[in-house]
Amino acid sequence: MITRNSRFIVTIVLIALLSLALCIYFPWWMIAVVAFSVSALVDQSPSKSFWCGFLSIFFLWMALTSIIDSANQHILSQKIAKLLPLGGSSLLLIFLSSIIGALIAGLASLSGAYFRKLLKS
Repeated sequence: MITRNSRFIVTIVLIALLSLALCIYFPWWMIAVVAFSVSALVDQSPSKSFWCGFLSIFFLWMALTSIIDSANQHILSQKIAKLLPLGGSSLLLIFLSSIIGALIAGLASLSGAYFRKLLKS
């Protein structure tokens, strides 16, 4: 039997892995489709669903963008950070892009949880 805490962790890992796999072949916004689908299938409260989607994509994008940025010696991220009011900080750019992706996935997960509630009633 799966406890609530393990269901939370399993949902985070599932959203992250499916998003990683699908975004290799499809556009980046598949994170929203994955987060919605997983949250519609897994029975959790809407707030836990939001945090599952948010945390999974936040950590996934932080890791992926950090790896990619390090591989090219921070050249592109520093140039983009100079264009934006970030003071040329590539770390701040990585953090902000991860927050944006996390909010998209979190809101999609929240929508999935409410969709599940709608179908139950």
